Amino acid sequence: MTLAPERTQTRSTTSTENPNMPAPGMNSRLSVASAEPRPQRPEFKKSGRPNPASHLSPEQIEEIGRELDALRAEVMDSRGAADAAYIRRVITAQRYLEMGSRAALLFSGVKYKGIRPMWWLGTAGLSVSKILENMELGHNIMHGQWDWMRDPKIHSTAWEWDHASPAEQWKHSHNQIHHTFTNVLGRDNDLGYGILRVDQDQRWSLFYLFQPVWHVANALLFEYSIAAYDLELGGYLAKKKRMSEEEKAEFHKNAKATVAKIKTQMTKDYVVHPAMAAATFTGSAPHTLSANIVANLVRNVWSNTIIICGHFPPGIETFEKASIEGETRGEWYLRQMLGSGNITGSKAMHLMSGNLSHQVEHHLFPDMPSNRYAEIAPKIRDLMERNDLKYVTGSLAKQVGGVYWKVVELSLPPKREGTTRRATVLRAAKKALKGKGGAGRRY
Repeated sequence: MTLAPERTQTRSTTSTENPNMPAPGMNSRLSVASAEPRPQRPEFKKSGRPNPASHLSPEQIEEIGRELDALRAEVMDSRGAADAAYIRRVITAQRYLEMGSRAALLFSGVKYKGIRPMWWLGTAGLSVSKILENMELGHNIMHGQWDWMRDPKIHSTAWEWDHASPAEQWKHSHNQIHHTFTNVLGRDNDLGYGILRVDQDQRWSLFYLFQPVWHVANALLFEYSIAAYDLELGGYLAKKKRMSEEEKAEFHKNAKATVAKIKTQMTKDYVVHPAMAAATFTGSAPHTLSANIVANLVRNVWSNTIIICGHFPPGIETFEKASIEGETRGEWYLRQMLGSGNITGSKAMHLMSGNLSHQVEHHLFPDMPSNRYAEIAPKIRDLMERNDLKYVTGSLAKQVGGVYWKVVELSLPPKREGTTRRATVLRAAKKALKGKGGAGRRY
């Protein structure tokens, strides 16, 4: 299969004229500021926590980068007909599954021996269909993983997914910001989505005391949380009075696009399909409506679960803003490896996760076809273990349990000598009640 030349993608953080940017064909989201190795990393971070890469010399870190560059080039040069056939099979399967499930739901009101078999069949199929469309298709296609095929229907610039967030807004917040500043405190808003404290180096405030509740609500309404996050709604509300008229106009334009997308999604799932079921005169309209609600909830909870297991389980590292100043290619790669975690499981589980169960590999090579992550995972693990770096991985149950433990544990203030957590909470609560900003104050 003959491939067309790679397109040059816009790099949002560094000028394309910078000679230290990756060469054509390299990872288009790899933004570096220096080609020269920096001094040896300190043994401890400013927070006092150990630096997991302090044992590596600058030369060793750059050698890791060169090895990863070579691995990426090897895989990307081997893309071909088998990869194209894979993504087309997934698209076909997802579409047939959705059509079949919606057809079954037209008769979801029909009972047989006290149950509605078409409701259960249609709801299960629609849930799986929505997960596939969200994870393996939408997320990965909009990452540009299949742009090399030059198929206008399977291209990052044309794909619009079954999700509340408009594709263009998601690509900006996820592809350009998150994948550039992975796990950098104060730069990567994906680190807790602004509502969760998921690392000890994040300062505590009274707001986080309730984060177990925020976390569950966020999982149930995940697509709408992501839409608000991509819109940067929180930042707008906080900075509205200081924003220029041009900035406000830009926000309002994006907000209008988000509202229009949500209306389209809700009309499709909660009006059109129930109305079609009503036309069968089987009493299926309310059951079709409930099936769509359940399928969206299942998709939201599943996608949230996969994402938090790749970003927040125990063992994941975070980074200070100053630590990425003058970052080299090897250091960028190092940050991706230390700031991500994997999930072990079957091929079916990897498919349903959009292969984000290979989150380490995805963060290293976000534009690599997702079906190739399993192939390179053993090589990445070997590379990390040879360099005494922790390759975070575990079963879904283990990773989920670790994240939920962190959400509860880090909802409490850090332990400090001379005081108790209870005293810190009470002090913050008293200040909040007196109107002195205790709820948002950092401790």
